[in-house]
Amino acid sequence: MGKTALFGAAGATGKSIADALRAQGKPYRVVGRNRQAMEKTFGSDPLAEIVTWNPDDPASVRLACRDVETLIYLVGVPYDHFELHPVLMEKTLDGAIAEGVQKVVLIGTVYPYGSPQTSTVTESHPRDPHTFKGKMRKAQEEVLFKAHAEGKIQGTILRLPDFYGPGVEASLLHLVFQAAAKGGTADMVGPIDTPHEFIYVPDVGPVVLALAEKPEAYGRWWNFAGPGATTQREIADQAFAMAGRKPKLRVIGKTMLRLIGLFKPVMRELVEMHYLQTMPVLMDDSALHQLLGEVHKTSYADGVRATFDAYRG
Repeated sequence: MGKTALFGAAGATGKSIADALRAQGKPYRVVGRNRQAMEKTFGSDPLAEIVTWNPDDPASVRLACRDVETLIYLVGVPYDHFELHPVLMEKTLDGAIAEGVQKVVLIGTVYPYGSPQTSTVTESHPRDPHTFKGKMRKAQEEVLFKAHAEGKIQGTILRLPDFYGPGVEASLLHLVFQAAAKGGTADMVGPIDTPHEFIYVPDVGPVVLALAEKPEAYGRWWNFAGPGATTQREIADQAFAMAGRKPKLRVIGKTMLRLIGLFKPVMRELVEMHYLQTMPVLMDDSALHQLLGEVHKTSYADGVRATFDAYRG
């Protein structure tokens, strides 16, 4: 049986999936551009095979895909270059199909749904993105589903909301935990009292592996929601309470993001996605529960405690 390969494995979600594979005693491959970063994260695991790749080199892509049965796709792009998402997906699929990879699981986002039309969003919600980033993520998905429809490879998508957890720096809540654990003021993108949901990253890995093993999972997408609605303020209050201090928060809105974006282009990229702060997409994942049975979700109380402890350590 071929290996499972994690393309773009260096981030927190990749680590969560690797942890789940390790717990099952399964060898796996991690694929990324930066060998040093991958050595730091996976080098001590005898089950991990580390492979570097250049997605612009077809031979490099094919080599990364060789002897792989299931490809889990987590490849990121710079936040100001989302036009690369469908391009990189196509290049990866070309190599995967040429090497006989059977299945691809794309770790997706809520961006392709666009503005929510219902209080909670099921998989039947239209994919009607009004942002450039949402359109590029949808285009990425279409590349995968076209290959699936043509019988070249099996593809599925697991959609995740915003996330948090130990060591997760690419999170709306990163500066909250940092300030709570180390001191100082937490910079936050507001409004922070709007209902929101977050997934605890260590919960993701087991769900990805379970989904990958289900033949009926392919040819469609699946929601994996958080353990309920919360707010950024509620999580900040919990984290600072664990430190025995009152929350010190500095909240910026859409106008301030525009002003900061004049000097920091990456911050400007947050402006078009600000709708998620005022009308967030709250997902209904009952279909995933029906497919997989029991799905573990760490409560916010337990997840905030574990994350705070990690930051304090």
